[in-house]
Amino acid sequence: MNSSQNTDKQGSKRSLLSQLSRRSFLGRVSVITATGVVGGVMAPLFSSVKKGNIVFAQEQGKRVRTFNYGNFVQKAYQVRVEAAKNLLETSVPPHPTNGDEERYPNKIATDTRGLPHDERGEVQIEAYNSFIKALTTQNPDDFENIILGGGRKLVNPQGPLAISLEGINAAQVATPVPPTLDSAEQAAEAVELYWAALLREVPLREFQNDTDNPKILAAIEDLNKLSAFRGPKDNGVITPQTLFRASVNYVDKNDPSGKTTKYVVPPGVTEGPFVSQFSLLDIPLNTQFISPLIRTALPGNEFLTDYNEWLTVQNGGSSGKSIRFDPTRRYISSIRDIVEYGRINGALFYGVLATLGGIGAPLNPSNPYINSRTQVGSAATFAAAHFQALLLLAPSRAIRASYWGKFYLHRRLRPEAYGGLVYNKLINKIDYPIHSELLNSRALAESFNTFGTYLLPHAYPEGAPFHSAYTAGSASTAGVSVTLLKAFFEEDFVIPNPVVPDPNDPTKVIPYRGVPLTVGGELNKFAVNYTFGRSLAGIHWRSDIAAGLALGEEVAISILRDERLGFNERFDGFTFTKFDGTKITV
Repeated sequence: MNSSQNTDKQGSKRSLLSQLSRRSFLGRVSVITATGVVGGVMAPLFSSVKKGNIVFAQEQGKRVRTFNYGNFVQKAYQVRVEAAKNLLETSVPPHPTNGDEERYPNKIATDTRGLPHDERGEVQIEAYNSFIKALTTQNPDDFENIILGGGRKLVNPQGPLAISLEGINAAQVATPVPPTLDSAEQAAEAVELYWAALLREVPLREFQNDTDNPKILAAIEDLNKLSAFRGPKDNGVITPQTLFRASVNYVDKNDPSGKTTKYVVPPGVTEGPFVSQFSLLDIPLNTQFISPLIRTALPGNEFLTDYNEWLTVQNGGSSGKSIRFDPTRRYISSIRDIVEYGRINGALFYGVLATLGGIGAPLNPSNPYINSRTQVGSAATFAAAHFQALLLLAPSRAIRASYWGKFYLHRRLRPEAYGGLVYNKLINKIDYPIHSELLNSRALAESFNTFGTYLLPHAYPEGAPFHSAYTAGSASTAGVSVTLLKAFFEEDFVIPNPVVPDPNDPTKVIPYRGVPLTVGGELNKFAVNYTFGRSLAGIHWRSDIAAGLALGEEVAISILRDERLGFNERFDGFTFTKFDGTKITV
């Protein structure tokens, strides 16, 4: 390097240091404006007066106004410190498991799909150990060394290890203990899924208490015989109106063991039509409108009913099959329709937000601009674009918490794997611990007579995603999204001009006549429609969804708590109704 090059480099270095020093100086000294420093020379300041975050300075005979950046930055820092303090003060709850992974050395109660399995469908222990090693060390290299059985990959096992900067982190959310493999509750959930496969073509309008549909009545009779069914009931009895409607399961935080839980039915879920209005109304998108008509599957799309096909999918292979779609789009009118509606995770709740604006739903009464004489909200705070930002961020935070339970805690088997245990017990006489209430159920007998197998028929050719069942990621997404929407809008607003699909032509809707449908109730219903559609497809248990909805709600509450710290408006907090019917202000 010659001397001139060296001099140039040293000069550039001094210039950079000078710029950094200047920026630091401007950040610290609030009374100096950008125009008060020219060519590195500070202009003389004769006086300065501070009013709030605004500084008025007398500079060269001119009165200059500048923002007090130092105070604003300090406030931002304090908000982040307060959020971090809230996080630190949120204890890590107990995380008991059902003990099944330790109870069965052959790991028959553990989700091992995607790893290699033997002819029984039992995992090769070497592959299982490679999976557990990665989860234990959390070393990215070990995840690359997991032994897979086919071409499909595991879904995001390192995702739950990401640190969320908004709201609580994954291990701070308590989840109920899922049912054990051999329990009556597990059997009850399986009976429900076998009936769901049998009822996929039944019109949703027939799921009401005056129905004469023989399949619905048979399902009701069968389910009411079960000793541990946790779904919604009317006066202690499952009815056509409560069939396939979801519930929510909370951990009792007063129990230090974390084992006491409570099932609840969210307000509005069992009222009125099966399908939420938010699946039937046009979605306004600026000057465009998105139609609620959906692409759905034709009758008879059932998968994983052949044992070799089932085993191929368990090993991570492809069945080579695909869904045959109906060429005519229609409103959601059957169980199969709602199954297809829930298949693809997308921006459904963003659409709900737009629909709420389209029907003129009022903002939540807690919004500080409702009673303002001079102001309205905007994309910055308390208006639709602000809500959009939170609504698009929150699902990833809820998924982190859900997937933490899937990979690092419960690793519960999927319904398709359970169906393989039932098949091998009854066909190959392998002594798997399947509860007698399933084995003696009408659901299992009818399923065998209809499909010719004891495997659980699935609506999706790929079966479930390659992560475990508990908790349902779709439910956590639904829980976090609906909770935010209830915090943004007036829950008691009655939806104007509600509709239902025309029973004679499901490409049209007709007016709904019945009990008033509120925003809060229909949001709850939309959440359970979307996520329970995946259960009705055969990929989730009822308890996966019940726990996932509560998890999503808790994540939403923590995000709102942090968001509130940064507001300048006079604001008493977000007030809304939880899934358990209680009011909360965050």
